[in-house]
Amino acid sequence: MKALVFEGTGRTAWREVADPAIVDAGDVIVRVDAVTLCGTDLHIVKGDVPEVAPGRVLGHEAVGTVVETGGDVRTVRPGDRVLVSCISSCGRCAPCRERRYGQCRGGGGWVLGHLIDGTQAEYVRVPFADLSVHPVPSGVDSFDAVLLADIFPTAYEVGVLNGAVRPGDTVVVVGAGPIGLAAILTARLHSPGLIVATDLTESRLQAARRIGADATVAADEGPEQLVADLTGGLGADVVMEAVGVPESFEACVRMVRPGGHVANIGVHGKPAALHLEDLWSRDVTLTTGLVDTFSTPMLLRLMVAGRLPTAGLVTHRFALGQMEEAYDVFGRAAETGAIKVALGDPQHTAVDTAPATGAG
Repeated sequence: MKALVFEGTGRTAWREVADPAIVDAGDVIVRVDAVTLCGTDLHIVKGDVPEVAPGRVLGHEAVGTVVETGGDVRTVRPGDRVLVSCISSCGRCAPCRERRYGQCRGGGGWVLGHLIDGTQAEYVRVPFADLSVHPVPSGVDSFDAVLLADIFPTAYEVGVLNGAVRPGDTVVVVGAGPIGLAAILTARLHSPGLIVATDLTESRLQAARRIGADATVAADEGPEQLVADLTGGLGADVVMEAVGVPESFEACVRMVRPGGHVANIGVHGKPAALHLEDLWSRDVTLTTGLVDTFSTPMLLRLMVAGRLPTAGLVTHRFALGQMEEAYDVFGRAAETGAIKVALGDPQHTAVDTAPATGAG
């Protein structure tokens, strides 16, 4: 098969690699029908995630069709259309028993495109399939469903839930890329009073306004002053960092009110200063997190019910073989206007969700 392979800092190639095979009885092999690129993939290519070794197939988000199952798989069978989660869960270790699947100690966690070969390929092996893939209901578009592999659960769990968004809150989202936009959409589920978005790119600020941000401001045009003006000088109840650079994190800390929450979502490749000399007396809660994806089934139900709008988030579509072109467009988002880039040729629109009775 062909796959997008990391070949060292700054270098990738769409080339022939060995077909994946069942390794453990809980594995499935999925034919990739729709896949997307993540900001974390860009961090990997830049060299910010050193544990990703050259030769690794990248990618951790996909929708596809099960073509083979291991002998212990019970929840899906060949022919099922499934969402491949960015997080794999053994379901048995202590963190998994607490729904902290991102911290799995039994061989799961964030492994796809990180520690094992990932989804930016024609086929992918997914471990712990009973807990790590989700049947996609009939009528849900594959290019919509793939957004639930990572950005929506990440934004909701690491941003909205960790940030403890409550009705009436003033919420600031720093960074209006895919994660930031998903944070705006999922924050609205908790009825905040005001959502402010800031970014350097005008096209992303326009997207933030379209999906529900009440106010937007360019990152170089005084977002801290705007937040102060909107809150009578108090600061925001919740500030989410969705960029992953020191300047954005430090701005978040300056914009939060005493007793407020700063929820860091962004992937950081460089140290950021934590000014405890200013924070120690302000009762600020600072959270970090790797997504656990425990919210994925709930978000999928909301999508089926039409209560999780995704229109406009996928701005560019490519054939699977155009992976390198897609990376170029996504990596130059400020110039291209890219928000989420998707690839593939989905062919399935229905799934039989009856429990499988045997292995394929």
